[in-house]
Amino acid sequence: MDLPRSARFEDQLNLRAVPWLKARGWLPQIVAYTGYGSSSFARVLGRVVMHNPATHPETDPVGTLEEAQRGWHSFVATPVPMIPVTVRVGDAEVTALADRSGYIDVVVRHHGLTAGWTEAVLSAPSTESVSARVNIVPESTRIGIIADIDDTVMVTYLPRAVIAAWNTFVRHTTTRKPVHGMPELFQELRRRHPGIPVVYLSTGAWGSVPTLTSFLETHGYPEGPFLMTDWGPTATSIFRSGLAHKRTQLRRLAIEFPNIEWFLIGDDGQHDPYVYSEMAREHPAHVRAILIRQLNPVEQVLAHGTPSELRSRDPRQRLEAYTPSISGPDGHHLASALRFLPEA
Repeated sequence: MDLPRSARFEDQLNLRAVPWLKARGWLPQIVAYTGYGSSSFARVLGRVVMHNPATHPETDPVGTLEEAQRGWHSFVATPVPMIPVTVRVGDAEVTALADRSGYIDVVVRHHGLTAGWTEAVLSAPSTESVSARVNIVPESTRIGIIADIDDTVMVTYLPRAVIAAWNTFVRHTTTRKPVHGMPELFQELRRRHPGIPVVYLSTGAWGSVPTLTSFLETHGYPEGPFLMTDWGPTATSIFRSGLAHKRTQLRRLAIEFPNIEWFLIGDDGQHDPYVYSEMAREHPAHVRAILIRQLNPVEQVLAHGTPSELRSRDPRQRLEAYTPSISGPDGHHLASALRFLPEA
């Protein structure tokens, strides 16, 4: 299949940048992301990018710490495409090629691990091996959480271009604020369902994961894998579809965990109510409840340009599924409403 011009341009840029950086002492580096799995599989995620050894924290602790506080640093990366990466999880090992943007998304089967948090080891030529956290979900698990990030767990005002750029590339990560009461909502769900697995599903870029991980840990959110997107051109279009990304990942999780019902947590600034309702119609046995945070008028304007909730142009997406659904302006209201849900 022929790639669009934008994708071909990006590929040529990366192919030229990698040897140019190598000639200047840069080396490939694996960035590992948190993964998940069950007794039968483990999904391991990561990316291979070019790295300047001179900026290692041991050689430049002050400068690196300062840059690590700014979201833009995670986005300035040259990917290493089509490099073989070996992934070892428990008793199993798989070797696969990173994609054209350097990403690794590997399913490892027959790993022989018991339930709980474990580590996968990723290695590639001319790189140091790295470890990736992987949550092996117990077979007895029946309840889970899938949560959006932007304006659901963290106040970001995405995707309005100017605000998005300010939050992502300029503001220190320590200045970002959690949505009021949302950490308490997650803690309440964990209290009611000990060991509940959490997946963070977002249309944000993979480059933001290091700063998001620090943010969630700082504000008391539970650890969990991120399912993000790459903002670059794809094999079929200039930009990726965030809606399609969420639909695909929700359906995949329903297939991978056939015995789990999910709390789907999002906001009404974009398409969460519609894609979650669609999931509930297609897979009613996999949705325990839909929890929607209502943005205030100012946040609605920043999110999509109008002061009211975004309405779908497809009337079929407005059909109500036979699934409990609650909404509220913040996490405290949603947590309070949980008591009205059957066996929540």
